[in-house]
Amino acid sequence: MSTLQTAVRSHAEAVSVSRTVDYLGLFIFFFVICGSYHIHAMLTMGDWDFWIDWKDRRLWVTVVPIVLVTFPAAVQSWMWERLRLPWGATVCVLALLFGEWVNRYFNFWGWTYFPITMCFPSQIVPGAILLDSVLLLSGSYLFTAVVGAMGWGLIFYPGNWPIIAPYHVPVEYNGMLLSVADLIGYNYVRTGTPEYIRMVEKGTLRTFGKDVAPVSAFFSAFMSILIYFIWHFVGRWFATVRFIKST
Repeated sequence: MSTLQTAVRSHAEAVSVSRTVDYLGLFIFFFVICGSYHIHAMLTMGDWDFWIDWKDRRLWVTVVPIVLVTFPAAVQSWMWERLRLPWGATVCVLALLFGEWVNRYFNFWGWTYFPITMCFPSQIVPGAILLDSVLLLSGSYLFTAVVGAMGWGLIFYPGNWPIIAPYHVPVEYNGMLLSVADLIGYNYVRTGTPEYIRMVEKGTLRTFGKDVAPVSAFFSAFMSILIYFIWHFVGRWFATVRFIKST
């Protein structure tokens, strides 16, 4: 066969090649999102999602939703703008969780023998489904930013509560009252710096009452709206197609 002849000789072969290219593109797209989103998550929220004793009612509830709404906003904007597919946020979250579980199993457990119950990733699928559902039903980025991103921040703690509730049970250890999560953290010390062995329940938000989680959740929801707006335009910028005039 000459190099000038095409390898596709029929319509059926053309369809098969086209589908194969699509599958390869989806495979590459998924792992690009997985890798980039995972690096972004590790560099921003870091330890608040690593350890069960860092999943507190103050900083964990505040930090994680704010820094994780970035990629869903950008990819959602691109997929809705160009393909009219309303599941960009869900794809991002599933890609991130895939990378997180690979990391936690092979690195945290397989390499350093930390138990999975100490370092499992946060549950963020409900927020992603909420974001995509609001965009699908409204078709408006403004409504999605205000209502969807706010719901993203507010649903984070309730969505994780069934998983982390057993670790918030109080126990007495050597005359001290602490949670099961803190007890696990004391027995599996990661490093010697005081930052890693602090009590996460200490803070100044007690001024607002005994429950700090609602205050943190509403602040996180408000910040998620602002971050969604910014990263929505980042996604639209990447989705922009420009043509160069021929000379």
